[in-house]
Amino acid sequence: MSASRLTGGARALALEITAEARAEWGFASDLIARGFRAHRELSSGDRRLCAETIYGLIRMDRRLDAILEELAGGVPMAPHARDDLKLLVYEARSGLPLGALAADAKRLAAAVRPGGGLTLDLERAIADDAGLGSRRGLDREAVRLSYPTWLLELFAADLGHDEALALGEAMNRRAPMCVRANTGRLTREALGARLADEQVSAHPTPLGPDGLIFDTRVNAFALSAFRDGLFEVMDEGSQLVAELVAPPPGGRVADACAGAGGKTLAIGASLAGKGRVLALDTDGKKLEELRRRARRAGLTNLEARQVSEGGLRSGKGEVARPGTFDRVLVDAPCSGLGTLRRNPEARWRLTRAAVEAFPARQLALLVDYAPLCAVGGRLLYATCTVTRAENDRVVERFLAERDDFVAVPVKEIWGRARAEQVGDGQVLRLLPNRHDTDGFFAAVLRRVR
Repeated sequence: MSASRLTGGARALALEITAEARAEWGFASDLIARGFRAHRELSSGDRRLCAETIYGLIRMDRRLDAILEELAGGVPMAPHARDDLKLLVYEARSGLPLGALAADAKRLAAAVRPGGGLTLDLERAIADDAGLGSRRGLDREAVRLSYPTWLLELFAADLGHDEALALGEAMNRRAPMCVRANTGRLTREALGARLADEQVSAHPTPLGPDGLIFDTRVNAFALSAFRDGLFEVMDEGSQLVAELVAPPPGGRVADACAGAGGKTLAIGASLAGKGRVLALDTDGKKLEELRRRARRAGLTNLEARQVSEGGLRSGKGEVARPGTFDRVLVDAPCSGLGTLRRNPEARWRLTRAAVEAFPARQLALLVDYAPLCAVGGRLLYATCTVTRAENDRVVERFLAERDDFVAVPVKEIWGRARAEQVGDGQVLRLLPNRHDTDGFFAAVLRRVR
């Protein structure tokens, strides 16, 4: 909860960006970055509070709408007036003193209904059951937690009612700022000391060996330690997926859906400058970003190549020789439902049909890239979602059609105790409500012939 309140230009910008995000539910992080570039006069404190407010308004959009409908009794209002009132309700529910909001409540009510007749009861707005009306069951919980009802139903079908609610609660909280030490250059402990020199306090990640979680709220990308390539911003769950690749010393690794290369860089660092990591993706711009990040990190054992959609070929022919990689990571495009803490707009952008369309593509990618794996090597399938349709069932379908791959329990790689801390011993399964990471899944398969 924040005791501060946005004012002036920062308040206007928060309303502007939130309205822009709501228009198409575009990526809030991109809209915020663009807005801040256009308003460099904002202080760091104003930027921080502005971003928090935008994310909060997006995250709680359904609940705020429901509360406003209850308070205003369905009175028609212009979009900008509705946005102003939703921000006021959000501030009240964030813990700001109601007395500090009373004048604005009166002013906005008069603007919506000139001549009186509308009173905004902020005491009612902060009640536990505000906006819930006569709703029942998961629909009521979906409004309370501000999710589409179908999405909470999806979580409940896979995880059970209580875990679905716990997951929904956890993904309404702000994600921690987590970074991975570039172990090719320094230890995690040395990075902590370097950050302390920059007045940044951090503590070790509880699950991963190379991560730190910031205690200090700061722009990590502005730190000299970042500019010097000593760390990458990376969720602890993503770090664990990269660690699970576990390439042998001097091994060859193919990262099949590398994107901008967070996991690629982690894998490259784990090889201590030896071996080879081949990053593949269809998006040339993302691969260029990966190359830039690799240069900053001082990685020389990494190569990035663009591939065509649905195949392992570029305009110049074959980009990777089948059967020659010790590890192949297929970090497949997915619904991203494990990252709603960081991308709250996705809950409104996604549809049930869009989520249901992913498994077919994911299975196709697994089939496409499996041939790169050497006999005796490992194929890893990973996502940043929490649905079994995109996770377990994709792996099950792949294994049902292939007798040249077998499942490798995670406990065989990490030992039973650690594997059961981050899953069931068979697969890696991370949930924000259990592990305070983003939601991730990973399964390991071995090629036997």
